[in-house]
Amino acid sequence: MKIKGFGGIFWRTNDIEALKKWYKETLLISLEEWNGAIIKPDSDNETIFSLFKHDSEYFPKEQSVMLNLQVDDLNEWVHHFNGIGVKLLKDPEIGEYGAFAWISDPDGRWIELWEKK
Repeated sequence: MKIKGFGGIFWRTNDIEALKKWYKETLLISLEEWNGAIIKPDSDNETIFSLFKHDSEYFPKEQSVMLNLQVDDLNEWVHHFNGIGVKLLKDPEIGEYGAFAWISDPDGRWIELWEKK
């Protein structure tokens, strides 16, 4: 018996249409009529399930969940964000697990982009 991956990520918003538009323009995720999208990862993709202490400074304390998206070329994504006027929350970082950059959606949720090492 094993976990095959996450079945979905769900959250509430006050403006579904605006958020759908933002995710399409910013992260190239097209949400369908049912307000969702199916993302089928490549064989080299992995999903990390990780817990953080309540007082962790890694992402805002008032945010109970942070979305992490694995990307193929972080520099291309940063260039894309600059081109459409989406500001990074802080400078990209390179560490033992790879390269990371952060943006937030219109509801203020942090989104971490990760290029695996």
